[in-house]
Amino acid sequence: MERIFKPKGNCWLVKPASRVSILVDGEAYFAALHAAMQKAHQSIIIVGWDLHSGLRLLRNGQSDEYPATLGEFLDCLVRKRKRLNIYLLSWDFAMIYAMEREFFPRYKLKWRTHKRIHFCLDGEHPVGASQHQKIVVIDDAVAFAGGLDISKWRWDTSQHRPDDERRIDPDGKAYPPFHDVQMMVDGEAAVVLGKLVRERWYRACGEAALEVNQKKVSDIWPVDVTPDFKNISVAISRTRPKYKEYDEIREVERLYLDSIARARSSIYIENQYLSSYRIGEAIAKRLSEENGPEVIIILPLKTGGWLEQHTMDVLRNRILLTLWEADVHDRLRVYYPQLATHPYVTLMVHAKVMIIDGCFARVGSSNLSNRSLGLDSECDLSIVGEEGGETAKTITSVRNRLLAEHLGVSESEVAEVFAESGSLRKAIDSLREGDRTLIPLKGKIEGKIDQWLPESELLDPEKPVEPEEFLDYFISPKSQRPAYHHFLKIIVMIVIVLLFAAIWRWTPLVQYLNIHSVTEFARWLEAHPFSPLLVPLAYVVLGLVSFPVTLLIMATIIVYGPWWGGWYALLGTTLSAVMVFLLGHVLGKNIVSRFSGSLVNRVNQRLSKSGLMAVIAFRVIPVAPFSLINLMAGVSAISLRDFFIGTLIGIIPGITAISFVADRLFESLRRPDITTFAALFIVVVLFGITLVSFRKWIKNRYLYKKKLQGS
Repeated sequence: MERIFKPKGNCWLVKPASRVSILVDGEAYFAALHAAMQKAHQSIIIVGWDLHSGLRLLRNGQSDEYPATLGEFLDCLVRKRKRLNIYLLSWDFAMIYAMEREFFPRYKLKWRTHKRIHFCLDGEHPVGASQHQKIVVIDDAVAFAGGLDISKWRWDTSQHRPDDERRIDPDGKAYPPFHDVQMMVDGEAAVVLGKLVRERWYRACGEAALEVNQKKVSDIWPVDVTPDFKNISVAISRTRPKYKEYDEIREVERLYLDSIARARSSIYIENQYLSSYRIGEAIAKRLSEENGPEVIIILPLKTGGWLEQHTMDVLRNRILLTLWEADVHDRLRVYYPQLATHPYVTLMVHAKVMIIDGCFARVGSSNLSNRSLGLDSECDLSIVGEEGGETAKTITSVRNRLLAEHLGVSESEVAEVFAESGSLRKAIDSLREGDRTLIPLKGKIEGKIDQWLPESELLDPEKPVEPEEFLDYFISPKSQRPAYHHFLKIIVMIVIVLLFAAIWRWTPLVQYLNIHSVTEFARWLEAHPFSPLLVPLAYVVLGLVSFPVTLLIMATIIVYGPWWGGWYALLGTTLSAVMVFLLGHVLGKNIVSRFSGSLVNRVNQRLSKSGLMAVIAFRVIPVAPFSLINLMAGVSAISLRDFFIGTLIGIIPGITAISFVADRLFESLRRPDITTFAALFIVVVLFGITLVSFRKWIKNRYLYKKKLQGS
């Protein structure tokens, strides 16, 4: 293992550090961070997947001159240190994570703090990627990297008490036990990490962070942190996708594959995910060897909420099935940590740790997922020692400490049992007692979820997925052109409505149907006590006769306004879709196919294989009338629950767009002046440009593919 690191291959650089510590769990990391930042004089640079100004770094009643809450603490630091600049770089996150994030972080971390606190959101990455590195560099003298963001739901002790009253988020709400690991380094390793985060800052913000004057750097290592290693080399491995003028970097992946291939006795893994097919293949190959290493994998019982459990957990279980098939020599153990049985509590494993043969240790931000190997930005730190040497003994001690935490025993007990058996799996099996222990992870895939879930290339891509690739998966090129015609129908409907509006506004018809009478009717209908029932019922009835759902949505918006009308339209279209879905289920495939033709087979194939994702795609890009899609879904293998959720998610963009147009239309009739008509014109033009651009894109793709096929 000693010569495993290959700069510009499986790592960026290998740099010396005078001191290195492995910080296990948030309590240890945040305390060390709080202490080190107090000594900063020139710069603090923090980059992360998330930052939260309200996070309490200290929770044990410590009191000193510095606040414990992140935002207040940083503000206090720059006021005391006249030359200190603080740079906060957080991922410009996707809206899917909005509920996990702090509202208005720019306001709380920039505008409400000192002018020498600089805050920026980083969106410099391909579509679908994320900035996943978690790094803090202080005066280029000390640096932290690993799996821990300075965010809510991260602080916990290594005891992971189920009832720990300190484990609350900034809103005062309790959250489940959480486990993660960070590595702390100094010396040249910290200097190089400073270079990495400054490059990130420049790319995202367009300006340079101030350089550190190395002549004025002092020792800022916290006195309470005892180094685990001294005078050791640290390898820095990165993942960076190809984007703009920046080349792709896959050092993280290469080091995973190289280290797995060189393992002799054991591979110990703690990770949040296990969905990388490359990693799965590499481990399976070692398990199939007659004298290969033992493999111990610690994962969470469930990775997160409903969406992750029905995507990433399914991909994980596919990998596990492959590993169990390859484990012909019984050397594989896969566990999740259990903390208590009454009530039942498990530990959320968020760590990204790999320890091999007791002489190679790796701590970082990368998950064992495809996206961590090629799509997201990642940074891992690794160290290696000679087998039998002091470094190797300390690495073994770190592994034993982690196992002791999960088994609810002491580190010395793990070391003693391992020394007697010489086998990690035998040691773990003999210590698995009590409520707090490691439980074998079964990894079963429930029901038919595995049948409809897409391949990992879409849910967990290892490179940027082009929009046309995603479109082609769900909708065949032959169906994409009809899809455009449905979009064209929508714009034609809008034009017709505008035409009627103009006729009623500037012809004698205004005497019979004017804005006053429309407003009065709208008020009557809105005030009707049965209105909440009549509107959804209208959607259901008209949906059964395939009435254009776009016109129905526009009418609802005009009557009830953009907010209530939008909610009514969302409720009505979803309820109508479900009713027609059930009708299709009752009628059966033979009857439905009579009036849907061969399209039912193509749509049924995608719905049966890709389920939820296919429903969303068909809602965003319709290949057939709304009601017909609902009927065809009813005869497919998709469950009602997934159809309902997919419909709900997929129709929101369309309803939002139609709401803008309908609202501006009604406002121009109610208050006809140059401002309202200009707003209506702009909305319609933007809507039209979007559809025309979509048509042009599909046409160019179609012609390009025909050309390639011809050549």
